Amino acid sequence: MGTQIVEISISDIGPIRIGQVENTEAATGCTVMICENGMRAGLDVRGGGPASRESQLLNPLMAAQSIHAIVLSGGSAYGLGAANGVMQYLEEHGYGFDTGFAKVPLVAQADIYDLSVGAADVRPDAEMGYEAAKRAFEAPNYRDGNYGAGCGASVGKIAGMETCMKTGIGSYAMQLGDLRIGAVVVLNALGDVYDWKTGRQIAGLLTKDRTAFRSTADYMMSSTAAVDNKFVGNTTLAIVVTNAAFDKARLCKIAGMAHDGYARSIRPVHTSVDGDSIYAVSVGEIRADQDLVGMLAADVVSEAITRAVKSAESAYGHPASSDLP
Repeated sequence: MGTQIVEISISDIGPIRIGQVENTEAATGCTVMICENGMRAGLDVRGGGPASRESQLLNPLMAAQSIHAIVLSGGSAYGLGAANGVMQYLEEHGYGFDTGFAKVPLVAQADIYDLSVGAADVRPDAEMGYEAAKRAFEAPNYRDGNYGAGCGASVGKIAGMETCMKTGIGSYAMQLGDLRIGAVVVLNALGDVYDWKTGRQIAGLLTKDRTAFRSTADYMMSSTAAVDNKFVGNTTLAIVVTNAAFDKARLCKIAGMAHDGYARSIRPVHTSVDGDSIYAVSVGEIRADQDLVGMLAADVVSEAITRAVKSAESAYGHPASSDLP
């Protein structure tokens, strides 16, 4: 294995398809990653408020050894129906776990809370999930920024939505010899965001005039409002993808190590009002050291977080990184 890291596209890692659909007026959307012939997957949930579907499938004790798709979506728990549309599309095209009577696509999902941005009564549904799956097959359209599940994403909400910032979805992938690994992150945290390479704050809680940063940690330590009126509407989601061959148990460990990327880029993180979750999936047969892949997983997650900040555009009255002096 070589020692030089080369940046690649997230779609170069292996046989994955990514489709995105968003409702820009309502400020919500979904991102679907599909491996129609199955991908081994693990999951690590660290936040206290997840909205998820089929998470238990990824427990190493469960029988299924692979799944067909992962949906990242807005809409909080209301958006979990988007997976129904993905299942419908896959079933129509003959993909799924063969039970002898029907092929059942195995689709996991996790959602962010974006109901405080745009229209609270419009959420991703089966129709949107179906369209995202269709795009994944017919015209893969993954982009960083205010797209898919990142459409309504924001950060720095401890003092309310008036002083938060717009973020989105971001990705980063690398190759080291034959090993490929990357991450897609929907950045929607309660806390502030820091560049993992410099330690500099790049997004988060703004001053009242929205021209400079404040510290969420300092606000929590100095204001009783942080306790009495904590804003519940967060969650950062990620999918780490690698072409290295691992089973569910090892992928759960890799997902856990990938949370180090959250921890060095977001403060505070894994709070009671975040549903912070990371999926780790294997779509190849390359032999690689588990701990190396876990270490790199944290790196690609951190860089994807940075790109979710820098690719976002201001929207819904919330400024983005590029708008600050």
